[in-house]
Order: sequence, then C-alpha cells, then structure tokens
Amino acid sequence: MMQQLQDATGYIIDKTGGFAPEFGIILGTGLGALVNDIQVQHSLSYADIPHFPVSTVESHSGKLIFGQLAGRSVVVMQGRFHYYEGYTMEQVVFPVRVMKLLGVKKLFVSNAAGGLNPLFSTSELMVITDHINLQPTNPLVGKNLDDLGPRFPDMSDVYNEELVRQAMVIAEDADFDLREGVYASLPGPMLETKAEYHYLSVIGADAVGMSTVPEVITARHMGMPVFAVSVITDMCTPDRIKKVVLAEILEAAAIAEPRMTMLIRELIRQQ
Repeated sequence: MMQQLQDATGYIIDKTGGFAPEFGIILGTGLGALVNDIQVQHSLSYADIPHFPVSTVESHSGKLIFGQLAGRSVVVMQGRFHYYEGYTMEQVVFPVRVMKLLGVKKLFVSNAAGGLNPLFSTSELMVITDHINLQPTNPLVGKNLDDLGPRFPDMSDVYNEELVRQAMVIAEDADFDLREGVYASLPGPMLETKAEYHYLSVIGADAVGMSTVPEVITARHMGMPVFAVSVITDMCTPDRIKKVVLAEILEAAAIAEPRMTMLIRELIRQQ
C-alpha cells in the first residue's frame, strides 16, 4: 500500500510541477460548483493516476483539481468513491492518504444527506459535529500503516471544534441558518426503510448518508483536522418520507450549493 501511495504521489508531483496544496477538499453529490471559484492550475483525471479508483457514479466527474481558492493552495476531489461501488475501504480512502503525502494540512468534506432531525428542512446545511459509523468495515482494519498514523487512533475529537465555530460565525454573518448534528454513514446503495430511519433517529443521528466517515477516519488517523458539512437533500422523518429521485436530490443540492461554496471558501480564507 505504501508503495502504491508513493507511486501515485510521485506521478502527481511530476505532473503538477511540485504543486504543494495546503488544504484538501472532497466534493459530494451535486456539489461540484466550488471548482468554479478555483483558479485552476492543474487538472488530472483519476483514470490517469497510478492505483487511483475511478468513480462510477454519474454525478461524480472524477478529477483531481489543483489551484488557488481564496488565495490558498488547494487540491479538490471532484467526485469521490463509495464502498457500494464495489471498492475496498483502502481504495475508497486512497486519495485522502495521497493528499497527506502531498502536504495537505486540513481536510474539508461535503456530502448530500437525508435529514432525520424533524427541525431540518430540505436544502439546509448541517455541520457535522460527530458521526456514527455503520459501514460494514473501516479503512484501518488490517495491518497498520505506521508511517501514516498509530494503530489505535483516538476518535473523541473527530471534527475540529475551532473550524465548526468559525463556520457558525460565517453563516451568521451571511444571514443563513447553519445546522449542527450527527451524521450516520451506511453502506448503501439502497435507501433506508422506514424502520431503519426510525432506528437511526433513536440512536442519535441527525442525518444519514453513504460516504464521508471512511475518509474522515483516515484523515484523523493521519492527524489531519477535519471539517465536514452535509446538504440535506431529502427528509426522512415519518411525516415527510417519499420516494427518492436522483434528479430531486441534485436539485436540492443545487439550491444549497452557493451557501456551501461560500462557507468552505471563507473558512479556507480564514486559515
């Protein structure tokens, strides 16, 4: 694995002329427009990077973008990988480990999620303050990569409190509601049943999705501070459950996208 990571990192360094990103950003379903705010210096297709998986989800474009955002150097995953696509957890988080080897100091993650908290509404943003991992496995199972992090990493402070506080101030100044809550990560690809939504609510989840937690676990294993935000694209409370259509998910994400883009841009500006 370390050799594969070094192969990918070496290829990227060669193709980008040694570009050194400070921040890594992972863009979720329907949330690719942040790239429009970036002064792009390099763009690499996942298919060309050694050992990189290739996204199979139609709403994920599959490019690694390098450039300047708010005057800071960033690398952006325009499209992520999911366990339900058939990849191993090691493959799902491979790009995050490469980001660390490229010099990334902080990771920013976005996703589309179903809302479980009855106070939430579609197209609202929720800053993730904690998570519940219900994936069938995680990327740290197996031989530990000692060069990257410890065998037993602590997960009591997964989401950086300072970044959360900064985000809340940014939202208040911009005059929009920014929710806080716990994100539950399930393998998918099917949506949950009514009983499963009820169960998730009972155990303390405010939103549910199929991503993010593997990447976050990997980042924290390597000592990278994390900020994560969900766009609530559909409501999963008993009185508001309806059949999910991808086009409606993307439409809800598009409504929220300008706020999400502004939030991440301003957070990075303040670092």
